[in-house]
Amino acid sequence: MKKLTLLLVVIIIASCANEPKDYVTLSGKITDKSSDSIVVRTRTFSRTIAVNEDGTFSDTLKVEAGVYNFFDGNESTNIFLKNGFELNITVDTKEFDESIAFTGIGSESNSFLAKKALVSEKLLDQDFDTFDKVQLNAALDNAKVELTAFVNDNKTGVDSTVVANSMNEIEPMLNSYKKYFEGNIDLKAKYFGKPSPTFENYMNIDGSETSLSDLKGKYVYVDVWATWCGPCKAEIPSLKKVEAAYHGKNIAFVSMSIDDERSHGSMEKAEELWRAMVADKDLKGIQIFAPKGWQSEFVTGFGIRGIPRFILIGPDGNVIDASAPRPSSESLIKLFDAHNI
Repeated sequence: MKKLTLLLVVIIIASCANEPKDYVTLSGKITDKSSDSIVVRTRTFSRTIAVNEDGTFSDTLKVEAGVYNFFDGNESTNIFLKNGFELNITVDTKEFDESIAFTGIGSESNSFLAKKALVSEKLLDQDFDTFDKVQLNAALDNAKVELTAFVNDNKTGVDSTVVANSMNEIEPMLNSYKKYFEGNIDLKAKYFGKPSPTFENYMNIDGSETSLSDLKGKYVYVDVWATWCGPCKAEIPSLKKVEAAYHGKNIAFVSMSIDDERSHGSMEKAEELWRAMVADKDLKGIQIFAPKGWQSEFVTGFGIRGIPRFILIGPDGNVIDASAPRPSSESLIKLFDAHNI
């Protein structure tokens, strides 16, 4: 009887061990960590996982199978999670996308996503701002061919959901690029060589007032931004470098905040937060505050509906580029060089 009982216990234990786990085991190590935690999230799910001093982390999560965003406090990537996975992630923050690697159960699908991200970046990280419509369409057509081939050539062992999603998102993503950059091309043509919409007596950070006419005779590079705008803030380090490189040259750098009551509850609070960020980030150049936010004359004059937006105006007050390259883009310096700034 004792032997039979023992046998039943062994069978039960073995049976439990073979049952699929109803959770994900997620672990790994981050070299040169950006924060003390990572976040795994979707629109309906969020889990913060502590990162130890040595960069290691580990946790278990019950999830709906799907693609999640893995955020280290500075950069992020997409990962595929499914209950039963035992996924290990290693990444060096100095080369986040290039270094991320996966091992364990679920690594095939996630390695596929990481490689696809690098292929997409290579194909789409081009100076589209300098393209005409023929060049743009040719580049996007090539991207479609290359991305489709990548999915078909690398889908072995990858979860069918990941493969299907990767294939289905190619065309919408490229259509989004096409719509955005064709809009930029039309925008440039609409304003090029014409008198710039103006701003009059906008409040400067030091309490004085600045008008576009005050800067006549200089090139003017305008950054339209807001304190709540992530992509705007991401450009700050590059903008400061460009400003420093062109200090003393015939160009003024104007940063125009469009913080307003819609985003902060009141114009007073908007101004307070603007002043705080200018001080905290030690922002240089001419820092001005648009008095009506999105409805300010300069903003509506250029039809600005999304930020950051960069504009280059010539010494004569005419528009050179109504959607100029960002400070982080090499094409900005090429644009400056073309005008001997």
